[in-house]
Amino acid sequence: MSRRFRIGLLLAAVVALVAAASAYAIRAEIGKTVVSATAELQPRELPRRGGAPVTLSTTVRINTKDGSLPPALKTLTFELDKNGFVETKGLATCSEAKLEGTTPQQARSRCAKALVGKGTGTARVQMPGAAMVKMTSPLSFFNAPPTGGRPTIIAHAYETIPAAKTLLVPIVIEKVNHGRYGYRAEVELPEIAEGHGSPILAQGTIGVTYKQGGREVGFLNGRCSGGRLQVQGKMTFVNGDFFPATLTSPCHVTR
Repeated sequence: MSRRFRIGLLLAAVVALVAAASAYAIRAEIGKTVVSATAELQPRELPRRGGAPVTLSTTVRINTKDGSLPPALKTLTFELDKNGFVETKGLATCSEAKLEGTTPQQARSRCAKALVGKGTGTARVQMPGAAMVKMTSPLSFFNAPPTGGRPTIIAHAYETIPAAKTLLVPIVIEKVNHGRYGYRAEVELPEIAEGHGSPILAQGTIGVTYKQGGREVGFLNGRCSGGRLQVQGKMTFVNGDFFPATLTSPCHVTR
């Protein structure tokens, strides 16, 4: 039985934090914290019905006006456009158990057939009594077994300060009925560097094609309805600050 989950094209942004689309950018200030996001959706021409494979590339930056350590992210919440969907029938899955304790290279090797996106994440870390430093890790996104029947992605990262440690973030998608939005994801972010680090940059690309019944299909797919695809999201920080945004991706109907 086909598992076809219409979870919104910007689902993967989930995994990479916040997304906008083709030539779209957003910037906001929350106290001394500055958040910006850009992304590119390809292709922009999509069918009116059904769907076509797409890729989504995103960049998110979190900084402060005075150069101090930004507050750590606590949760990310997204409501996702019902005109996008993920196709997983015939696509390999990878479990948290298989990814535990792996480096980025090991994770991608063990679960190569389940890899649906990758990127890079950077955090600032300030351990007690030490100078602030940057820590960078490859980001990997894997198709995971469903959780209670709901589609799931696992985000994988690897920190090296104060010691080597694998970070795994499961992203479970639930169905909702909220106007333009058809799916919701709430992501709890793990502590970075034992609570002494904050993410400042996330770059990622989501979307692969794979063989299904002898034909190529996309993990991420979309159709164009009303000239746009849309996501509503909120970033919540540990200090109580939050950053809400509605981000729109223009699209054109295939001629």
